[in-house]
Amino acid sequence: MPKDTSIRSVLIIGSGPIIIGQACEFDYSGSQSALSLKEEGITVSIINSNPATIMTDKVIGDHVYLRPLTVDSIEVILQEHIDSPDLPKIDAVLPTMGGQTALNLCVEASERGVWEKYGVKVIGVDVAAIEKTENREAFRQLMVDIGVGVAPSKIANSFLEGKEAAQEIGFPLVIRPSYTLGGSGGGFVHRKEEFDAALKRGLEASPTHEVLVEQAVLGWKEYELELLRDSNDNVIIICSIENFDPMGIHTGDSITVAPAMTLSDRCYQEMRNQAIKMMRAIGTFAGGCNVQFSVNPANDDIIAIEINPRVSRSSALASKATGYPIAKIAAKLAIGYNLDEIENQITKTTSAYFEPTLDYVIVKIPRWNFDKFKGANKELGLQMKSVGEVMAIGRTFIEALQKACQSLEIGRAGLGADGRQNRNINEIMDGLEHASWNRLFLIKDAMTMGVPLESIRKVTKIDKWFLNQIQELVALEVELKRYSLNNIPQDFFFTLKQKGFSDVQIAWLLGNVTEDEVYDRRKELGINRVYKMVDTCAAEFPAQTPYYYSSFDEENESISSDRKKVIVLGSGPNRIGQGIEFDYSCVHGLLAAKESGFEAIMVNCNPETVSTDFNMADKLYFEPVFWEHVREIIELEKPVGVIVQLGGQTALKMAEKLTEKGIKIIGTSFENMDIAEDRGRFSDLLKDLDIPYPKYGVAENAEEAIVVANEVGYPVLVRPSYVLGGQGMSIVINDEDLEKAVVKLLGDLPGNRVLIDHFLDRAEEAESDSISDGDDVHIVGMMEHIEPAGIHSGDSFAVLPTFSLSDKVTQAMEEYSIKIAKALDVRGLLNIQFAIKDEKVYVIEANPRASRTVPFIAKAYDVPYINIAAKIMLGVAKLKDFTIERKLKGYAIKEPVFSYEKFPEVTKELGPEMKSTGEAIRFIKDLEDPYFRKLYKDKSMYLSK
Repeated sequence: MPKDTSIRSVLIIGSGPIIIGQACEFDYSGSQSALSLKEEGITVSIINSNPATIMTDKVIGDHVYLRPLTVDSIEVILQEHIDSPDLPKIDAVLPTMGGQTALNLCVEASERGVWEKYGVKVIGVDVAAIEKTENREAFRQLMVDIGVGVAPSKIANSFLEGKEAAQEIGFPLVIRPSYTLGGSGGGFVHRKEEFDAALKRGLEASPTHEVLVEQAVLGWKEYELELLRDSNDNVIIICSIENFDPMGIHTGDSITVAPAMTLSDRCYQEMRNQAIKMMRAIGTFAGGCNVQFSVNPANDDIIAIEINPRVSRSSALASKATGYPIAKIAAKLAIGYNLDEIENQITKTTSAYFEPTLDYVIVKIPRWNFDKFKGANKELGLQMKSVGEVMAIGRTFIEALQKACQSLEIGRAGLGADGRQNRNINEIMDGLEHASWNRLFLIKDAMTMGVPLESIRKVTKIDKWFLNQIQELVALEVELKRYSLNNIPQDFFFTLKQKGFSDVQIAWLLGNVTEDEVYDRRKELGINRVYKMVDTCAAEFPAQTPYYYSSFDEENESISSDRKKVIVLGSGPNRIGQGIEFDYSCVHGLLAAKESGFEAIMVNCNPETVSTDFNMADKLYFEPVFWEHVREIIELEKPVGVIVQLGGQTALKMAEKLTEKGIKIIGTSFENMDIAEDRGRFSDLLKDLDIPYPKYGVAENAEEAIVVANEVGYPVLVRPSYVLGGQGMSIVINDEDLEKAVVKLLGDLPGNRVLIDHFLDRAEEAESDSISDGDDVHIVGMMEHIEPAGIHSGDSFAVLPTFSLSDKVTQAMEEYSIKIAKALDVRGLLNIQFAIKDEKVYVIEANPRASRTVPFIAKAYDVPYINIAAKIMLGVAKLKDFTIERKLKGYAIKEPVFSYEKFPEVTKELGPEMKSTGEAIRFIKDLEDPYFRKLYKDKSMYLSK
């Protein structure tokens, strides 16, 4: 069936601020679906309160509404589109791209009769289908009716019913609340004594106070299938995904592998049939669907776990894994197209009615931030706890696994063999039994220490095939130690590289050689990284899409053009302190480079984001932002320079090595960025510029720290140099606390120096963002924090423009911003944090890079600041070439959003270390606004050390 021509204007509901369980993958889906509908000539309106994402940018939607995600907000938008002659009436709403938030909102609006009242059609899903899949009992009954296996379970709406169910089914049990996201409120109950507390938590977490009490199939294997279906009832399976971790760990916290590695063909066919049957049973709708299954390893019995009639967390992964843009196609199916009427985006010559074939392996590893939640229960279970993820592509499972470890940004050079092994056998065995963020590394450590593979399998229930693969690495390491760098046989060296070993790991295993020496020797032997294309069809048809991953093989498929090129380094996995706002910046960097006539090349390993969409850059390398990988891409592509300013600390960390190797950094030089990072040099600069700063000192051990603290005066702020998101920062008020803080810091970050600043107690905090082109400086925006100094700027409510600072103070802030920008010869962006006490303005720190706040200011003022900054960095424009008009009426408030409900045992205190996972934007007319007044009243409440 061709497109439904009655749909001319569509509202897409976004997912709101980033929280654990609902992260950037929905902004990716939302952005992709918006662009897909615009291709069809449809006017796209977007409602989403998240200012940090590219989804709420003018380059994605025709009309973007940064409003709270409520039914009232939706009504206001629908009414506006009826009343205004300049706006088209909204014909349809697409609620499947914004995660659970959008689905719940769609259902609520439906129940309140909003869609009917405004004549809006719900597309992409059937509201009744949502009900069937979210209501645990309705889902269980449906599976029984259509003959699909499910675990024995009972529904409970009260304590009494819950206890009866537990008695009937027997332990171990799993409690699954209805209508929640990311496993919220769910959990395993192994013993009767734990049941009451777990049941209470589940009943409270469910908005309908309903839970499913189910038999726990712990240790079974877990799989997911991603499906698409059109209105003609054609169904295709885009991707099979296998969880490395068995049942018992939320899929969002599991290491996953695509395609499925240990699934028999018979079992896979049966799973496909059941998935298609399930999708057809939940209603007539066209779009994407995710189905989760569990398989008994003893006899291949299959049971269904759940079905999500929307694009899911895994569909972003499946899109990047296969090159098949699920959200883009799902949006076209929602407006009536059939699969065979849509062009395959990769080959451009075949239709979208095909199932991708992979001739490579994908590994996803989640990224956790337990260090930000002191006292959190770090054990993984039904409740999702990770804040982001990385994806790696290799020719084999083990190559992809090692590349994923290199992508994680936790200082690992691969899976072990890097000097960071755990050698405490009791800790290792405990960590295998109680899975946490490091279980993968502990498996390797156990094998290195000689723990038998079967013992590891019994404790972890991980399939033997995966464990054998890891065991092979241990054998290769033992063999490598027999050689020195000069006598490693060429074929053995080649095998090591094919198995994903980085040059750093090889250097560590050999001892007494450097990474560069290994690299040079490898080049002498002719062992070079080649690049393969992600083509969705295992080269059956020629692909038109420049999407690559590296491996060690004969043929290189990435041909370097003779155009002038720019490489943009991405920000790696989403994490606290470095979120989606850096991806927003990277996307704008790519667009600006393309507009300026450069070939724009992206390097990043985050599957959740828009920067890694295959049609954003001229060329995409889905690779770890890890020195060895970046270096070889640069050698192949020979760019005019590399942009490190837009990818947060991940990209900035490369600046020194790039400069050492004579590779041009586009924008502010490494030397000047380093002055800003190095506290001593930066303070000397401020002194020369006659700019006040808090008294400070530097220490290398606890004794020195006590001397410094007594000189600068308590309370003091203690922190390591070169960190992002306030990692490891604390406020201390006496010698004893200081000693503990310094010993811990140096234990966590060995070799680092500790900075000790006098903490300006009860000071106001503010920040400025600016753009400098070497001649002129433009103040992008100045924000005043509602909370006092001492709470990390990422965790503070902040108001744009400033609301209570005197003209004298704001003038000083502007003057200091301009002075610092010129002194550091900033080309591009600069963020400065200030503390104000007794009308005196102190500079706390300066960051010559994209900040967390620029996307927020760009949305509030409606000015494409990152695009302007990128063109200035590239040297193709000056500030005077742009006409900048701010459009904000009233004030915009940046609201941090926390994910504390995932860690009920953690206190909500705030300090210098960032804890928020995302943010929202709220516009107010004036300072009499009741919402603002309440915030202002509570401003110091959560401040702690």
